[in-house]
Amino acid sequence: MANAPVQRMSQLMAKTLRDDPADAEVLSHKLLVRAGYVRRTAAGIWTWLPLGKKVLANVERIVREEMDAIGAQEVLLPALLPREPYEATGRWDEYGAELFRLQDRKGGDYLLGPTHEEIFTLMVKDQASSYKDLPVMLYQIQTKFRDEARPRAGILRGREFLMKDSYSFDLDDEGLARSYALHRAAYQKIFERLGLDHRIVAATAGAMGGSKSEEFLAPAEAGEDTFADCPNCDFAANTEAIAYDLQPVDGSGVPAAEDIPTPDTPTIETLAASLGVPASATLKNLLVKVDGEIVAVGVPGDREVDLGKVEAHFAPAAVELVTEADFAARPDLVRGYVGPQGLDKVTYVADPRVAPGTAWITGANKADTHAKNVVAGRDFEVDAYVDVVVVQEGDPCPKCGTGLRLDRAIEIGHIFQLGRKYADALKLDVLGRHGKPVRVTMGSYGVGVSRAVAALAEQTADDKGLCWPAEVAPADVHVVAAGKALQTELALAVSEKLSAAGVRVLVDDRAGVSPGVKFTDSELIGVPRILVAGRRAAEGIVELKDRRTGEREELTVEEAVARLTA
Repeated sequence: MANAPVQRMSQLMAKTLRDDPADAEVLSHKLLVRAGYVRRTAAGIWTWLPLGKKVLANVERIVREEMDAIGAQEVLLPALLPREPYEATGRWDEYGAELFRLQDRKGGDYLLGPTHEEIFTLMVKDQASSYKDLPVMLYQIQTKFRDEARPRAGILRGREFLMKDSYSFDLDDEGLARSYALHRAAYQKIFERLGLDHRIVAATAGAMGGSKSEEFLAPAEAGEDTFADCPNCDFAANTEAIAYDLQPVDGSGVPAAEDIPTPDTPTIETLAASLGVPASATLKNLLVKVDGEIVAVGVPGDREVDLGKVEAHFAPAAVELVTEADFAARPDLVRGYVGPQGLDKVTYVADPRVAPGTAWITGANKADTHAKNVVAGRDFEVDAYVDVVVVQEGDPCPKCGTGLRLDRAIEIGHIFQLGRKYADALKLDVLGRHGKPVRVTMGSYGVGVSRAVAALAEQTADDKGLCWPAEVAPADVHVVAAGKALQTELALAVSEKLSAAGVRVLVDDRAGVSPGVKFTDSELIGVPRILVAGRRAAEGIVELKDRRTGEREELTVEEAVARLTA
């Protein structure tokens, strides 16, 4: 085992803090700053200090080893990219305000890469000409850039972040399925080695495009994703990917629709209270603008509209809520009293729960008036059925019907079967076995390397500080010299012995720092094992502590070295 130089805290470019940063919202943000792993440079932009860089490098190493193990080849593409390939695929516009755009001194348009599908496609187009050159899997670990509107939660949602993105290139869909399966298995090994509790869930493809898509989620209170899993079967999905089948009912016996006076009932709550009916009997109609055109979205009154699902359905079109000016320009749209029946020049999208034959109480498109017995398919038509409600705890599992459980999670990986979207746009063909051009099919696979650090901090920290799994920790052992000269001498001596045996050592040799502060810092920094040269140093006795369990034992220096090098 190679000698690992001892890292002395007296020389370490990092300062621990007693108090949480004022702008910190989540645990990982607080602890990574307090423990001296990262520092804020600007909104959504972070500097990695020496301890943080070691953890980040360990995550990179694990990712790299598992990617190499499946035969993927590492490359490094530029972060500064030309506009033309992204314009060819439509993503120059699709990314919208999230894309960092800039011009060079000659007025040429460039972007800072958010993902690299286009550039990998062009690289393979340049290098591969025959079926003999495929299949191939390529990856890089590189900084990505996205202009987040509200960068928050420390390194969890920044404007630049470290990501492993890989891409597979195959001759046919069967080959793509094999490449996808290899990546899926590699990701499971990566997250198991990192020590991350994770779930694999069905997901939407979003701006990436393609067909099959799965996310790897790390359950955590700080997570921005919500996922559902079934306690009875193997169903698990991001709530944005949950959809239900349309189930029409027989509405032939429903009386004709009729208007009813409902003054001062512009909300579902006031309407339901006034009529003495449950909110689920009413039909809520939310008005949005899709590329400037008004669209109505219908859902049962007891449910909320998931705007993320609406945006995903209409992507890449821009979706925004209607304004007072929009209502002023359309007097036929009465705020608080909009109903789907008789809407003029308005596209109507509805949740599958508003199935043909279902009857509703809804707006009558007149002030202070609603209509009852309004039947879908009889009194109004739905232009498109899209599952657009916010999923709730207890909603039926789409697979078996059991009530779903919901949990928050951090997205740490995402895999896509892209198919030929990018190959079609950029004309990626190779000569096939029969001498004819074959359009290549692709997969895209991402791991959030810097996000994994934050996810680990969220999942493993306790009330004392960080608590890293051994394989990603910045050191194998944190040696603490309690303060006296003899204790410091012993701490440095045992550190050198451990280092010579290949153990990564962080030693707190700071002069003028109290033992209490050193012990507090050792727990805050979170190295898995802490070795203290304390009150029995003169006897050659040290104390070994397990950071996670708190278990302690006194050992001779020789016993401690043997234990830590076993």
